[in-house]
Amino acid sequence: MKRIRIDVITLGCSKNLVDSERLMKRFQDLGYEVAHDSDDVCGEVVVINTCGFIGDAKEESINTILEYVEAKQEGQIKHLYVMGCLSERYLAELEEEIPEVDKYYGKFDWDRLITDLQDTIPPTKPYERYITTPSHYTYLKISEGCNRFCAFCAIPLITGRHTSIPMEQLLDEVKDLVAKGVKEFNVIAQDLSSYGLDLYGKMMLPELIDKMAQVEGVEWIRLHYAYPAQFPYEVLPVMAKHKNVCKYLDIALQHVSDKVLNNMRRHINKEETLALIERIRKEVPGIHIRTTLMVGFPGEGETEFEELKEFVKSARFERMGAFAYCEEEGTFAEKNFEDVIPQEVKDARLSELMELQENISLECNEQKVESVLRVVVDREDEDYYVGRTEFDSPEVDPEVLIEKTQSLEIGEFYNVKIKEALPFELIGEVCND
Repeated sequence: MKRIRIDVITLGCSKNLVDSERLMKRFQDLGYEVAHDSDDVCGEVVVINTCGFIGDAKEESINTILEYVEAKQEGQIKHLYVMGCLSERYLAELEEEIPEVDKYYGKFDWDRLITDLQDTIPPTKPYERYITTPSHYTYLKISEGCNRFCAFCAIPLITGRHTSIPMEQLLDEVKDLVAKGVKEFNVIAQDLSSYGLDLYGKMMLPELIDKMAQVEGVEWIRLHYAYPAQFPYEVLPVMAKHKNVCKYLDIALQHVSDKVLNNMRRHINKEETLALIERIRKEVPGIHIRTTLMVGFPGEGETEFEELKEFVKSARFERMGAFAYCEEEGTFAEKNFEDVIPQEVKDARLSELMELQENISLECNEQKVESVLRVVVDREDEDYYVGRTEFDSPEVDPEVLIEKTQSLEIGEFYNVKIKEALPFELIGEVCND
C-alpha cells in the first residue's frame, strides 16, 4: 500500500525550521512519507510553516499560501494546512480572506494537526526531529518568545513571553542528535541571554553550553541571537575554555547612538555597548562577532547615522548584516513614532553601511591568507568542495572553497591552507601535513 506523502514548506528563520522538523518526525513515526521544501511538491497534503516577522516575510507567506490554494483547486494536492507565525498573529483574518485552506494552526498548537489527520498519537519524544539540514549540522532551539519588547519588534506579539526549554531535555536532544551523526550545533533563540531565567531564576546559558561541550561527539557549538543588555558574561570563559565552542557570537546591536537606542527601547547605551564589545574580544581572543544593525529608525538623523558609520569602522565586525526600518503594526514604534524618514534615504544609508562592511570583511578575510584553518565540508560543487570554518554559520556567513586536489568526505573536518581571500569567500587547499 502506497504511503501518504506530506510536503512541508518552511518560510522564515531557523527557529521555524526546528518546528517543521518536529512535525515531520511525528508524521514519519505514524508511517507517512515526508518531504521538505521539495522542488517537486506532489504530496496529498501540504503544510506551510509561515513567517510573520516583517512586511516582506508576510508577503512571501501570503503568496506561498495562494500558490498552493491554486494547486489544490487544480487537483494537484488534496489538502492544505497553514501553521507558524503568520497564522498565530492573523488567524481570524486569514480564515476569512483565504478560506480555501483546510485549517490554520498557530505557532504553538501545530501538533494538533497530527491528531486532526489521524487519531493515533505517535510515541515520538518531544525533542525528536526529522533533520532537513545536511546530516552533520543542525539548529538547537533553547527557548521561545522574548521579554525585551524593543520598540520596532513584533516578535513578542507573536511568540509571547520568554520560555526556556529545560536543560535536561536539551542535553537529551543533543545526545540523541549526536547518535544520529550530528557534529555541529547552532544554538538559537530569540534571546539567548535570558535562557534559564524563567525556569531557574538566573541566566543559565553558560552552564548549558559548558554541559553541551562535554558531550562526546559534539565538534562545534555556535551561539546565535544573544541580547546585549544584561549579557551573561559568564559564558565567555566557557567559550575560551572549550575548543569545541566556536569563537563566534551572533549579537544584534541594532545601533550605537544613545538617542536611537533609547527610542528603540534597547535597554543599553553607547558606552555600555562599547564596553561589551571590548570585554568580549578581551576574554575570547580571536572571536568573530556577527551583528545586525538598523538604519532609518525614528530619531536617526544625519548626525546619528554618521555616528553609526564611525562605530562600524572602529568596531570592525567580522560579520555584519543590516536592514532598513519598516514600521510593524502593533509595535511601540508604530504607536508612538512617525515613520518620517523617506524610503530612498533609508535605502541609501543601508547601501552606504553595507559598502563600508564589505571593505572590512575583505580586510578581515585577507588576514587569514596563508593560515591553516579547520574546515567542515558541507557540499561538493563542480569546481570546489564547499565548507566553513568555526567562524561561519550555515547560509549566512562566508564559505571556504576548497580546491579539488583530492577526494573529501561531506561532513568531515579538514585542515585547509587559505590561499586567497574575497569579501565573502575564502579559497584554499587541504593541508596534509
